[in-house]
Amino acid sequence: MIEVRPFAQLGAARHGWLDAHHHFSFAEYYDPERMSWGSLRVWNDDEIAPHSGFPPHPHRDMEIITYIRQGAITHKDSLGNMGRTEAGDVQVMSAGSGIRHSEFNLEDQPTRLFQIWIQPNQAGLPPSWGSKPFPKGERAGAFVTLASGYAEDGDALPIRADARLAAATLAKGQSAEYLLGSKRKAYLVGASGRFEVNGIKAEARDGVAIKDEAVLRITALEDSELVLVDMG
Repeated sequence: MIEVRPFAQLGAARHGWLDAHHHFSFAEYYDPERMSWGSLRVWNDDEIAPHSGFPPHPHRDMEIITYIRQGAITHKDSLGNMGRTEAGDVQVMSAGSGIRHSEFNLEDQPTRLFQIWIQPNQAGLPPSWGSKPFPKGERAGAFVTLASGYAEDGDALPIRADARLAAATLAKGQSAEYLLGSKRKAYLVGASGRFEVNGIKAEARDGVAIKDEAVLRITALEDSELVLVDMG
């Protein structure tokens, strides 16, 4: 089963400094048919204006992944962590028993990112944060795991969930396979470019909900940057 959820049909909220689109129910956007997909609870497509951002606020018991599409984000938290994550790179915050953090665009251009929340497989663990660069050249033509709850994905940022996040950049006409497994689900979004999944076409920033598909064959109809969450 492959269901395309067009970008134009996503929930939306505009706050002046923030232009947000929600793949799943979030804040004031509520759709009982789109509460989650497996353990994936939130996928927000955010554009943050220059020199603005999210002031300090708390979270607990959620794995929060930020994938930067354009610009950069600067993170600070109550553990004393501080870091700047740039386009193409990812940061992971395991909220665990509780953490406060802020996320600001300190740049002179808008920051565009995907904010992805995955439900953890254990509650109440100590909070943590990490960031890692993943040069796009290393995932040209194939999916590379960027964050993972599995020990075998050793170079990926760790998350506490039965899930992994992978990304790929494909040139027009190029294809990549992803071995999902028939008992797992996936959610795929194109950060840029038109593409098709097992023959089903999608546009940039559409959501593609997938289940009961053991192997995914993704073909770029134009140069594309793709982000996928694979979950049990």
